[in-house]
Amino acid sequence: MPPAPAPPPDAIPDPWGVRRAENLLTSLEGILSARVVTTPLGEVSEVHVLAQAGLQPKQLVRNIESALLAQLGLKIDHRKISIAQTADVKPIEALDRQVVRDRAMQRSCLFENLAVAPGRRPHRIALAVTLSFMGQQEMAEEESSDTPRSRVEAAAKAAVAVLDKLLPDNSLALEGAKIVEAFDREFAFVAVQGLGGREALLMTGTAEIRESAERAAVFAVLDATNRWTEARRPA
Repeated sequence: MPPAPAPPPDAIPDPWGVRRAENLLTSLEGILSARVVTTPLGEVSEVHVLAQAGLQPKQLVRNIESALLAQLGLKIDHRKISIAQTADVKPIEALDRQVVRDRAMQRSCLFENLAVAPGRRPHRIALAVTLSFMGQQEMAEEESSDTPRSRVEAAAKAAVAVLDKLLPDNSLALEGAKIVEAFDREFAFVAVQGLGGREALLMTGTAEIRESAERAAVFAVLDATNRWTEARRPA
């Protein structure tokens, strides 16, 4: 009896999003191929990249870090990224670049918008966070006092509320959000409680504060819940 034909690549389960991360990296300018290695728990342990000669390795590493964080909500330590360069080699998988970019955009949950407006009372603000999951878009709004800590907590709480709407068969709740300092920089740090069936999980995430602390708080929530939401993506 002849062996069963191998399933197409898109039909093979990818619970940790490894293929999507690799496709994203190979869509970056100058990168010919990429391999992402994860632990049994889904943590990224190594990222190996083959790039064209003549490019600055440090810039490539920064591009890789930025792409993974912005597109997939995945924060990678630069020490886990290794760069090899060659002058003349073809990609391991010759995929059409537009297809690669389209698939790379299919991350679990996408950031759409963050709006900040005056609150209904003096010295208060209203934050509205919009996210999308599998083509469905939702928005949630939180009002808080106009202080740095309250603004961060409100942005994170709104982001969690949106995820709770997008995943109605599960439940998410914000445990806490704060601004922390490390390596001469400021980060938004959040803890999120996830409940799905009998499963309860405390998830943490961080995001460097660049444009605003509120925006970083939203990305920290996405960082904390990325694998959790990915595991609940319909097959």
